Amino acid sequence: MNQSIAHIAIVVRDYDEAIAFYVGKLGFELVEDTYQPEQDKRWVVVRPRGSGSTSLLLARASSSHQEAFIGNQAGGRVFLFLRTDDFRRDHAAMIEAGITFIREPKQASYGMVAVFEDVYGNLWDLVQFTDGRS
Repeated sequence: MNQSIAHIAIVVRDYDEAIAFYVGKLGFELVEDTYQPEQDKRWVVVRPRGSGSTSLLLARASSSHQEAFIGNQAGGRVFLFLRTDDFRRDHAAMIEAGITFIREPKQASYGMVAVFEDVYGNLWDLVQFTDGRS
């Protein structure tokens, strides 16, 4: 059996605002942005550059119930883990782009890590693994 996770949906307030952050600030690539007239929504997919792996589906909140989860996808815990092959390069680029880090870089047993927040407040780890973890 060969399975993988294709997309992770992340609830956003506005498609263009989310694209501006993920593509404009984080440097992700915009894989697809297709209008779906039958549902009056867009299919917006982004992913880290150089990655053929899991991507994010930017899903605009369509109800007040969904809006309540914007920025709180994981109940205040780190939600996603952005693996890098050069922590210092990417951390510096993210600082330059205005990304907010809420935990400064530290060397952990598994690698170099820092916690940042996305445009909505979801927490992410920027991590360069050194112990073979994936």
